[in-house]
Amino acid sequence: MSFLKNIFGSSSEDQNESTPKMNWNALTDLEQLNEIVSLSNEKPVVIFKHSTRCSISRMALKQFENEFNFPDKVTPYFLDLIAHREISNDIASRFGVMHQSPQLLLIKEGKSVYDVSHSDIDAEALKSKV
Repeated sequence: MSFLKNIFGSSSEDQNESTPKMNWNALTDLEQLNEIVSLSNEKPVVIFKHSTRCSISRMALKQFENEFNFPDKVTPYFLDLIAHREISNDIASRFGVMHQSPQLLLIKEGKSVYDVSHSDIDAEALKSKV
């Protein structure tokens, strides 16, 4: 039973899913995308697009958070795409990436220079791109 709990989380963890373990910046407004483009000229920005209804997305998020160990090198943003689908659509259009969930994007100098989804989301691989 603990194996399944580690993979899928417990019901109490599910209730707290909207407050991720990392020090994420919540991406909740379209105007923040302009801020992200501007910030990315100074420091790379990571956007994690997460579906709160998807167990695969939850597993990818947990694994990424457990592996992520370079918070000083990027500014991380978290998008609950169920609550903010219009932002996800704008990300796809603005950065020229196909919408996927879960999805991780690395933004540098206003452009998406790296994007992966599902099992390809890997903190070490991201670190090598930063």
